[in-house]
Amino acid sequence: MYKIIKKSNKSKARLGEIKTEHGKLPTPFFMPVATQASIKQSSAEDMRRLRANILLSNTYHLMLRPGEKLVKKAGGLHQFMDWHGPILTDSGGFQVFSLSSEKNKNGQNLVKLTADGVHFKSYISGEKFYLTPEKSLQIQADLGVDIAVCLDECVALPAKREYIEKSVDLTTSWAEKTLAYREKLIKKNKKSPLVHCVIQGGLEKDLRLKSLRDLIAVGDKFKNGWDGYNIGGLSVGETAHEMYKVLDYLVPEMPADRPRYLMGVGYPDNIVEAVKRGVDMFDCVIPTREGRHGRLFAWNGGKNLNKKNFYKAYSISNAKFAKDFSPINPDSKLPELKNLSKAYLNYLFKIKEPLGARLASLNNLEFYLDLMAEIRTAIKAGKL
Repeated sequence: MYKIIKKSNKSKARLGEIKTEHGKLPTPFFMPVATQASIKQSSAEDMRRLRANILLSNTYHLMLRPGEKLVKKAGGLHQFMDWHGPILTDSGGFQVFSLSSEKNKNGQNLVKLTADGVHFKSYISGEKFYLTPEKSLQIQADLGVDIAVCLDECVALPAKREYIEKSVDLTTSWAEKTLAYREKLIKKNKKSPLVHCVIQGGLEKDLRLKSLRDLIAVGDKFKNGWDGYNIGGLSVGETAHEMYKVLDYLVPEMPADRPRYLMGVGYPDNIVEAVKRGVDMFDCVIPTREGRHGRLFAWNGGKNLNKKNFYKAYSISNAKFAKDFSPINPDSKLPELKNLSKAYLNYLFKIKEPLGARLASLNNLEFYLDLMAEIRTAIKAGKL
């Protein structure tokens, strides 16, 4: 399902292609985040206009609301959200465990972990759920997605080494259960989503490498092994330097014939640095989150990705933009960003008009997608 097209002579960057049921994906790529089958302030049509290749949704949130059964009845997630390109869903593990520190009004934990899965209560209704590796994959299959991610335990950093060790072993155990269940899905339905595993281990080098080795061994046990390897548990409290250090020793050990996905990362410079280290896939809420707060991304004096400050981020609410009648983005594919001025956008944020957040979010999503196109061009030209 994955082939390498070109390897860089300047770094460990590579061009590739992933074949999915809903189309081919050129790598490296960035996935706009449609957590609950909706991209904040944007639509699937907007993503087509911006030439997005793939969207990311979240198993946890869709399981809680509207429920995978309703989505399946609607014709699957593609039909439900009117997106007919590839979709990746993460397992929901991060969202489940991010609630582990929260307690209900009686002081009880919302999450209870077992060897076979995780018990938790809906933050919406209080309804009880039990999510297992098998159930997670079944939900993603019912959603009809192209790429599924196996259930893992994501540890927030900093964390004690003893806890990280247990988390790595649990993630490996769940990964094996996932692939065993995938075999049943294929036998029953003759097909399955592509399935990625998740490497954990915090900032502990030996545990990261152990997690990777164990997952490779699990994949080798099954006829249908892993279709990709995810690097999880980063961008959860560590510094960029610490993240790069993990990538420096981990990525070279990852199978070269599978795509590598750095989950939840990040700012444009993080993405470029990770690509240079051999990473192929990215997602992050930063473009829309920053956009909602009036922070815009733009190129900084050309598109030289080897330049330290190749991009800039600025607050459109700054008083200096109140009389700036230059376009939001003169090079945009979208007429609204090309024709409307920074002064107008400044005004929209001043009066708290939702259109402002929409325009800023579209600007940022376009920047990220253009960034990935520039990265692919630079690798092809031998400049990155």
